[in-house]
Amino acid sequence: MSSRSSDTRADAAELRVPLLSERPAIRALLSENGWAHRIGDEPWFDALLSHSRCVVALDGAQVVGFARAVTDGLSNGYLSMVVVAATHRRRGLGRRLVSHIMGSEEGITWMLRAERPGAREFFGRLGFVPSSSAMQRVRRAGLPSTSDIEKPT
Repeated sequence: MSSRSSDTRADAAELRVPLLSERPAIRALLSENGWAHRIGDEPWFDALLSHSRCVVALDGAQVVGFARAVTDGLSNGYLSMVVVAATHRRRGLGRRLVSHIMGSEEGITWMLRAERPGAREFFGRLGFVPSSSAMQRVRRAGLPSTSDIEKPT
């Protein structure tokens, strides 16, 4: 397959809410791209996604991108994860994932942590600016046990 053909397929990746059956492939994508320490075991990951706004990018049946956010849908949002498979980077898919997950709600202030190499530049191109007003309380331990997870009602 030529590089040009591959670029076209990446740009045309389908974006939608992930299916339950795609969660193992999403976990694999995250693990392969430096997020293994944040996804926990399967019950933890299932709970994480059930409390989040998520979008998956598919090239055919292959998961090639994923984004996760937490928002009240009105005023505040936190963009937590944006991951694109190495084979599909630098083709606009990350930008599409961010745009899709944030939606068109202009009244929401979106926050994120831009700690990974290249993140500040990437998100800066999408309109994010450094903030001097944000604060954080860093978790004190690793991921909690799955027995500590409240099941959504």
